[in-house]
Amino acid sequence: MTIKTSDEPFLTRLKESEQDKFMQKAVAKAQDAQWDKRTAARNELGHWEQWRDLGEQIRQHVIRYLPDYLEEFADNIEKRGGHVFFAKTDKEASDFIKRLAEEKQVHHVVKSKSMVTTEIDLDKELLKIPGLSLLETDLAEFILQEDDWDEPTHIVFPTLHKNRNQIRTIFQKLGYTGDNDPQHLARFARKYLRASFLKADMGITGCNFGVADSGLINLVTNEGNADLVMAIPKTQVVVMGMERLVPSLKEAEVLDNMLARSAVGQKLTSYCSFSTRQVSGESDGPEDFYVVIVDNGRSNALGTPFEPVLQCIRCGACLNVCPVYRHIGGHGYGSIYPGPIGAVLSPVLRGYEQFGDLPFASSLCGACTETCPVRIPLHELLIKHREVMMNKLHTDKSFNNVIMKGIGVATSTPAMFRMALTADHVAMAPLTKHAPITVENEYPEGIIRKAPSMAKGWTDVRDLPEMPKHSENFRSWFKQHHKEQEAKQDD
Repeated sequence: MTIKTSDEPFLTRLKESEQDKFMQKAVAKAQDAQWDKRTAARNELGHWEQWRDLGEQIRQHVIRYLPDYLEEFADNIEKRGGHVFFAKTDKEASDFIKRLAEEKQVHHVVKSKSMVTTEIDLDKELLKIPGLSLLETDLAEFILQEDDWDEPTHIVFPTLHKNRNQIRTIFQKLGYTGDNDPQHLARFARKYLRASFLKADMGITGCNFGVADSGLINLVTNEGNADLVMAIPKTQVVVMGMERLVPSLKEAEVLDNMLARSAVGQKLTSYCSFSTRQVSGESDGPEDFYVVIVDNGRSNALGTPFEPVLQCIRCGACLNVCPVYRHIGGHGYGSIYPGPIGAVLSPVLRGYEQFGDLPFASSLCGACTETCPVRIPLHELLIKHREVMMNKLHTDKSFNNVIMKGIGVATSTPAMFRMALTADHVAMAPLTKHAPITVENEYPEGIIRKAPSMAKGWTDVRDLPEMPKHSENFRSWFKQHHKEQEAKQDD
């Protein structure tokens, strides 16, 4: 699976998502629960807005001096006996890891949850090696793998769209015979996964943060599976986006604290680990340690208005407050990065031809910007994407562009605007389904059930209130009210 998860048109994906009522209820429930937990965890920390300022400063500082920190990080990895490979593209990254697995004659690979390994389609490439087995060890990713590599729907909660009965059916293919109790399902998964850990000869992880001044890899997980992926196999490969660096452990501590509270509403996730190559005399840890640092389009943002998107720490908080994500879930975006962050990041990584619809999948309410722990101005970046597409690239060749230009002329011309106000009651009546409050119109379903072009998205799912008569609208009332007030003053 690459960044793009579907070849279906955007509107087709939306229609499919709207029909998935379980997913919508699950997302709504998760958003509501995470709101309470996230707010409580942040309040407990205290001075949250100042923490946000600090988080923003740390991330902006790293991005500003990214070449220097990458060099320092790579040097320190090598000083510890590790190896670093810089990959410009997803293919370079996956090809390198595939060659490494072939050279080392790897038979069993275990992986911990990693967005960037999904981004470079690593699983698919490794499974081309004859005789190689690969297992995702994060519980949610394991479920998706066993369900014929189903697509994730959330950055932090990938299987949010599945219920316990669906998971039970998936596990039955592996020999599970129990009920749908989550504890029983989890115990089965733990037993199944443990056998794979013990025989693995290569472990692959992502990286929450690379610590530049020490060459350490910082991983944060809820299940501890990444610790086993790092501790048991003789060869470990870390795959990280090139921007995921911190200067020192001090900054890692700050961001880990903010990440846990923003992602899952906890003081700290269950396992916060720092790893590197096995030190002489240790009984666990990898003997061979490789770090693959991936660009894959990230440098497109450097020095542009979209540079702040590289501040992201992948907490998923923006998804948990987004009304659009609440309605369409992750699959509607067609990207492994859904929600507001995905709508900004995906076009940066892969361009507008593939993801030009996503910047418009937003109400621009600003909730994502308000909750972001590192202050990424997400809704402003979505507007910027739209500006680039419309004003510079002129990507909209449809009749919508003509309509918008016509509206712009009409609303900026006083005479035409006044003319529209006098005719709005009659003109809009055919689109009206119900009168204001509870009184029904003469045509309760509206004469035009599905309006054409741009208005269609509105009339398909919303009622359009009956417009007041010209003599009863606000402007007419205010004009008359103003005359009455002047008359009283004259008296």
